[in-house]
Amino acid sequence: MPTDAGAAEGAAARAGAILTVDLAALRANYARLRQELAGVPCAAVVKADAYGLGLEQAAPALWRAGARSFFVALPDEGLRLRALLPEAEVYVLGGLFRGAEADYLARDLRPVLNSLEEVGRWALAAREAGRTLPAALQLDSGMARLGLPDEEIDLLAAEPGRLAGIELRLLLSHLASAEDPEHPLNREQLERFRAARARLPAMPASLANSSGLFLGPDFHFDLGRPGAALYGVNPQPGQPSPMRQVVRLQAKVLQVRAIDRGRSVGYGAAFRAERPTRIATLALGYADGFLRSISDRGWAWAGGQRLPLAGRVSMDLVTLDVGALPPERLRPGDLVDLLGPEQGVDDLAQQAGTIGYEILTALGRRYHRAYRDA
Repeated sequence: MPTDAGAAEGAAARAGAILTVDLAALRANYARLRQELAGVPCAAVVKADAYGLGLEQAAPALWRAGARSFFVALPDEGLRLRALLPEAEVYVLGGLFRGAEADYLARDLRPVLNSLEEVGRWALAAREAGRTLPAALQLDSGMARLGLPDEEIDLLAAEPGRLAGIELRLLLSHLASAEDPEHPLNREQLERFRAARARLPAMPASLANSSGLFLGPDFHFDLGRPGAALYGVNPQPGQPSPMRQVVRLQAKVLQVRAIDRGRSVGYGAAFRAERPTRIATLALGYADGFLRSISDRGWAWAGGQRLPLAGRVSMDLVTLDVGALPPERLRPGDLVDLLGPEQGVDDLAQQAGTIGYEILTALGRRYHRAYRDA
């Protein structure tokens, strides 16, 4: 019978690319964010499969780091998390999904109530269960997405009896522009949140997301709610990142070939060699979440050398101009870095014209995933 190590080696040999997740870096990022909160408790947002990195591995690592409150987007994510962490507080940001109330009750999922209609359904569930039920309440302080709008806040403040049977554990809202500390909306949302909180029953409050933690103590309230920063995205764009890189993406070289000046590469002949060079073909593409928008704009790294993409990213393949490397430095079977020590998530996002969140959550399932926890 093959050993676990042997099976992992076999899976890595069959894969086109290797995605390594550093769980020690994840825990270090959680510790860094707790430091920013200066004693205020820190939750962990693990929606979207822990931002693409694997809920089954990331959530227990964050629990070991000290997280006790977790946020997901969907009730199915909450059920997966509950199976991993029986004692955690699990909040469902998407609210109380109609028809799924029994699942929330059975597995102690706490809905983030986003409307008076949801408040009413959770109060009814409490009456039918014959006990109080925990929940969070979200206010819309300026994003116009989820959360009670002003008119529903007014009604709830005037009729607090609507909350009968609901044990509100948390009042929250979400910042729209926290990554820009000078944006006036940050203060506007803070003041709206404070004003609404003063009119509602007393309960702990949470406003700060990853970037919001760095806006100062006024935004911290009773619970920080970081997400992307845990996984290595810079919460302070334009400044050196305080976070450690959590992911490394290495793709295998399938073939290296010499081409003459004027030869085109890939679909649409989007790249044409201006000099004799060599082209390395890598075993990943947009089917793996390596975004097509990186075509002709991105970089890979091998042996400390930056290597430009040549031509379009296709479904399964990426091509690099490796003419700057001596031929013996890169051969079929070697690995090159797309994410790694020289190039982080935010760097790749800039090349793709997007944000680090999309880079992480797009990471595909064909990669061989290796988890390290030094």
